Amino acid sequence: MQLDEALRQISDIRQQMARSELFRGYRSVTVGFSGAAGLLAAAFQPQWVASPENDLGRYLGLWLTVAAASLAVGGTEMYWRARGAGAGLARQRTLLAVNQFLPCVVVGALLTLAIYRSAPHVAWMLPGLWSLLYGLGVFASYRLLPRQVFWVGSYYVVCGCACLLWGQGDNAFSPWLMGVSFGGGQLLSAAILYWTLERTDASSRTD
Repeated sequence: MQLDEALRQISDIRQQMARSELFRGYRSVTVGFSGAAGLLAAAFQPQWVASPENDLGRYLGLWLTVAAASLAVGGTEMYWRARGAGAGLARQRTLLAVNQFLPCVVVGALLTLAIYRSAPHVAWMLPGLWSLLYGLGVFASYRLLPRQVFWVGSYYVVCGCACLLWGQGDNAFSPWLMGVSFGGGQLLSAAILYWTLERTDASSRTD
């Protein structure tokens, strides 16, 4: 019993230490890649989906492909960094970050499926809902990241509300609803990660 209790206390201490340190698994290059992919998809959407309201599956295919590619690139880098760090606190911080952000991704996927299958007439709301959910995911991970990331979450929430207010009627499915919200949000994230983490890490190595 005493050994089990001691091991449990050690595990609790390690989890608390993982929560107290900044997570460095998100990198500006991969986050910036997803932002650039979002802007490129927005520019490409009119050629790929001429009428999104009449071809919702094609519209969703474009943006879900962007989301999947972004998750794959970012997840691969996080995996290799965690693997290289061994079984210590870095890996625990990675798992904690994934667990905090994953619910918004799952809810977004289920919400998209439900609207596509049962309520396509409200699909114009998806860019705003995606942005709001992504913002909630950023806020859920906020304690592991630099405090400036608060502005990233705020940006997504503001963009989500703006999409719901103005992204209907003639503006429904406008490519720049996603380009500005997702593309802009990811580029803002990349800039903050570089300025607050990677730039300081590089300067400390040269000192």
